[in-house]
Amino acid sequence: MSLKGFHIVFIIFSTLLALGVGLWCIWVDLVEGAPIYLAGAIASFVAAVALIIYGVWFYRKMKRLRIIT
Repeated sequence: MSLKGFHIVFIIFSTLLALGVGLWCIWVDLVEGAPIYLAGAIASFVAAVALIIYGVWFYRKMKRLRIIT
């Protein structure tokens, strides 16, 4: 696997991790009632959206440069 392919896989797993942490923070907030976890959930979901945007940008850039087919 090339470094560019690994980069795309790493972004996918990082996005899934951010979504998982966000869901976990919501669950803990519902169970414990600690509002700091709600802030963590919001931050995790913002990070997941940013990773998705970056992943799409990176993939399009590699396609434009004809590095990834």
